[in-house]
Amino acid sequence: MIRHVVRVSDGVRIHYRQMGRGPAMVLLHGFPQTGHMWRKVMPALAERFTVVAPDLRGYGDSDRPASGYDKRRMAVDIAEVIQALGIAPIVLVGHDRGARVAHRFALDHPTMLTRLVLLDIAPTYDVFERMDQHGARERWHWFFHQVHDLPEALVAGHEEIYLRYCFRAWSFNPVAVEEEAVQEYLRCFRQPGAMRAAFDDYRAGATIDLEHDGADRGKKVRAPTLVLWGETGRMPQSADMLGVWRARCEEVEGHAIADCGHFLPEEQPAAVIDAILKFVR
Repeated sequence: MIRHVVRVSDGVRIHYRQMGRGPAMVLLHGFPQTGHMWRKVMPALAERFTVVAPDLRGYGDSDRPASGYDKRRMAVDIAEVIQALGIAPIVLVGHDRGARVAHRFALDHPTMLTRLVLLDIAPTYDVFERMDQHGARERWHWFFHQVHDLPEALVAGHEEIYLRYCFRAWSFNPVAVEEEAVQEYLRCFRQPGAMRAAFDDYRAGATIDLEHDGADRGKKVRAPTLVLWGETGRMPQSADMLGVWRARCEEVEGHAIADCGHFLPEEQPAAVIDAILKFVR
């Protein structure tokens, strides 16, 4: 595996991991993680693909600028990494926050994409629009992260408590995120500005991202799309995960993964690998 950086158009350095040879596949991580979350699936996918796993802006070993956390700008980051590496068109796989970037990428950069894989999310606009008391309890952190300055102040020095809670609460099998991985995530989120950047990602999700998504309600993803979600653990973001995505994509398939919570590539890597490889065939 090689690790390197690409400096994108606004000067931010995006760190990425790369492995394998063949047509390109880009993997985008979620919260509270980095590109390290793909460690269990990258080797198998790299047998057939050039696999690139960036750290999103603000996360991991990428820069943590003061702005640019709307998904449109974050999708531009990924487009510019792809252009710099000369690997287009790609299969794009996103989990959690990375899947929200991937959805925006598919709308804004369709010619760079062959297939789209979305792990354990429903569209941002739809989740907010359909939020009820049960959904609000499941996604309390969405609202906590939106408050300016307070989450940073409360979590500072207590990153380990917060991150370990997330892994425990959102997993079917919490030990699937092994101690080595927890320590790597802690290394990254303890860096100055890292938690603020993650919270700004969520703040954009509840403001400018909703504006962009609302303006594109009639626009569908053209690339064939695979949707996977955990069958157990926390409540899915939609009661009908395939149905909600069929309204946003021209061609959708997918299924729940058994004995799995939110962190699919870490909890059930073999099932994720199998589903992705069958889809891209």
